Amino acid sequence: MDGGRLYLDTASAAPVRREALEAAWPYLAGAFGNPSSHHEIGRISSEALADARSRVARVLGMRSTDITFTSGGTEADNLAIIGMALGTQALVGTQAGRGAPGGAHPRGSGPPRRHIVTSAIEHEAVLASAEFLTRVHGFDVTEVALGPDGTVSPEALEAAVRPDTAVVSLGYANNEIGTVADVPALAEVAHASGALFHTDAVQAAGWLPLSGLGVDALTLAGHKVGAPKGIGVAAIRARIPVEPLIHGGGQESGRRSGTENVALAVAFATALELAEAERFEAADRVRAVRDAFISAVLSAVPGAFLTGSPEARTPNHASFCFPNTSGEAVLLELERLGVTASSGSACAVGSDEASHVLVALGIEAEVAQTSVRFTFPAGVTDEQGRLASQAVIEAAESLALSYT
Repeated sequence: MDGGRLYLDTASAAPVRREALEAAWPYLAGAFGNPSSHHEIGRISSEALADARSRVARVLGMRSTDITFTSGGTEADNLAIIGMALGTQALVGTQAGRGAPGGAHPRGSGPPRRHIVTSAIEHEAVLASAEFLTRVHGFDVTEVALGPDGTVSPEALEAAVRPDTAVVSLGYANNEIGTVADVPALAEVAHASGALFHTDAVQAAGWLPLSGLGVDALTLAGHKVGAPKGIGVAAIRARIPVEPLIHGGGQESGRRSGTENVALAVAFATALELAEAERFEAADRVRAVRDAFISAVLSAVPGAFLTGSPEARTPNHASFCFPNTSGEAVLLELERLGVTASSGSACAVGSDEASHVLVALGIEAEVAQTSVRFTFPAGVTDEQGRLASQAVIEAAESLALSYT
């Protein structure tokens, strides 16, 4: 709640945690040094950055050398997908990269691996990275077959990979429909073909396990877990060659040049640790609120239907289509009633373009434009969930009169 308003758009940005701001403040004030500088103030910043890196690594079950701080999830996705795909090209004809667990690293000999596998419902950062590799570097891209709820089966992925597949990139939790992927099973299929596996876990952080997934690369964004905007992580196994996207002074182990934002890295580590510590309790409690909300909406709003998987979805996520209305009109009516949500469409307000995610699932474009997404904060209460469902029902009833 914010001044009596219900904020149900944490998939876009979660409220910034006070603890994260307090942890960051010293590195915006007295300890402002450049972490690459060889003096006392620089050393303090360098140690704080190293500590933040180690803390993030512990949450992910990875090594600190695997962690690259970025400007956010979009840059992290680009670095993981493009960086790994181009990095594999340097291995052709060499013996580099041998000995990775389960054959997870591309072979050091044989033909170039110039094939990417992803899905049609990935975040634009993933799809645009794949398109860049096709347009500029001549890669082939295959979009894996999807179930009607946005799930990807291991069998579907097995049919999509090829002997020349370099990278498989499939999201852990979809930002628009909340569907959760069986990442360990999918990573196993990718590794069996010798491909690397990346998952965008931006929407999973704080709600789903982030360690023990068996992935080669995992990406996160700070503003989804309570850190300020402008910080993200590309966690890529250090053994994997990565072609950097940003060149310069060789910071971040040569993977991402540029003076690091120490304050935001510290804030990110603090927020991520807190989200992980609270995850089990928050997920169970919020899931119950979310389920009651979904049940109330579906039982009271004629024609409304849930998008995504009813079971395999993040605990805080509910998304609907309201046929014969307008998603934007629903949002405006909800604003009037004190509820902030978001459109499930990937387009900007006022655009006629339907969500690429919903269209890929076979939902007609006209119906896809009626989608609304509700993503609950970790602190939501039963009463707030009840008030939210009442607002949705009232908004839908009001709009039904104007659309008949």
